[in-house]
Amino acid sequence: MIIRLAKPGDAPSIAKVHVDSWKTTYKGLIADSYLEELSYENRARMWAAAIERGFEKSCIFVAEVDGEIVGFANGGMERTQKYGIDGELFAIYLLQSYQKKGIGKKLCTTVAEFLHNKNYQSMLVWVLANNPSRAFYHSLHPEEIGVEQIQIGDQSFQEIAYAWKNLKSLLHQKMESKNE
Repeated sequence: MIIRLAKPGDAPSIAKVHVDSWKTTYKGLIADSYLEELSYENRARMWAAAIERGFEKSCIFVAEVDGEIVGFANGGMERTQKYGIDGELFAIYLLQSYQKKGIGKKLCTTVAEFLHNKNYQSMLVWVLANNPSRAFYHSLHPEEIGVEQIQIGDQSFQEIAYAWKNLKSLLHQKMESKNE
């Protein structure tokens, strides 16, 4: 498995992981009609534009297994500026068959390392309260710092903000897993 910065040609593969992950993770939570409308083409355009902007203050990392992109994560400056946290893990998605293999943790800590190297001190991530993958975030020992309502399609959902107020604590977990 390789974790690397995304390249322009990666956008279609990132889009596939993004759409497929939403359809498996959120099935039964988010309306089927919304999930069915997700488009590889629209997501590929979105990710191509994000990659084109470059990685001065934000990043997109991909996880490859045998040359296939099986997951990605991206992060940058925290968007709300409400919690005294300067960095944000915007998204992290893995194809279902690659979950629970340590790839998500490597992606998350790689984003944290990137942000730390860009002088960010902390990081948060927003997670749907009903997300079946919440245990993944709990395993990384964040602090719950906020709750908000968001709209996805015609539905309203509770979203929880988890934070690492000191990125070094999350990076220390990366070092511990290397030594295991």
